[in-house]
Amino acid sequence: MGGLCGIDEAGRGPIAGDLVVAGCIFKEGVEIAGLNDSKKISEKRRYELFDSIIDATLHHIVVIKPDEIDAKGISLCMQEALREIIKALPSEAYLFDGNTKFGINELETMVKADGKVAEVSAASILAKVTHDRNIIRDASHYPEYGFERHKGYGTKEHIEKIKEFGYSPIHRRSFKLKALEATLF
Repeated sequence: MGGLCGIDEAGRGPIAGDLVVAGCIFKEGVEIAGLNDSKKISEKRRYELFDSIIDATLHHIVVIKPDEIDAKGISLCMQEALREIIKALPSEAYLFDGNTKFGINELETMVKADGKVAEVSAASILAKVTHDRNIIRDASHYPEYGFERHKGYGTKEHIEKIKEFGYSPIHRRSFKLKALEATLF
């Protein structure tokens, strides 16, 4: 049983692509230099750290597809992913970045833990790199949307592409945007 399992997610806010939740427990005596909130380090550095984190940790990554998010809702998907990580990574404590426990009593939360606690930083990087790799893969199937640029977030460019081409199979149709309501519904 590990000491601390850090948990973070990537892809909760986008209107397309997967939601990814990762948990990490460092192997005994292992440290990795340069960890931080995945949003505060360069894409290149995240990719470099990814393999080191995989080697240095016990980890579990949960990927939730857009159709499951639409069917269950983002909160239930988060709850199920957190429960799966806790089951897969027995630990003395679980720390999740943010301030919401999603109904999981075993979970402690801390705002900005992804920039303060190495285990959560590592989970943040695993989640972000997995999310980004998946949406870049999907971009090759739907090149007209520019997913490789905006990673599924509701940028002005992305919304204009949805207005032009409609939804792709990787869009979350349950995520309603005022900018789209008049044109698509």
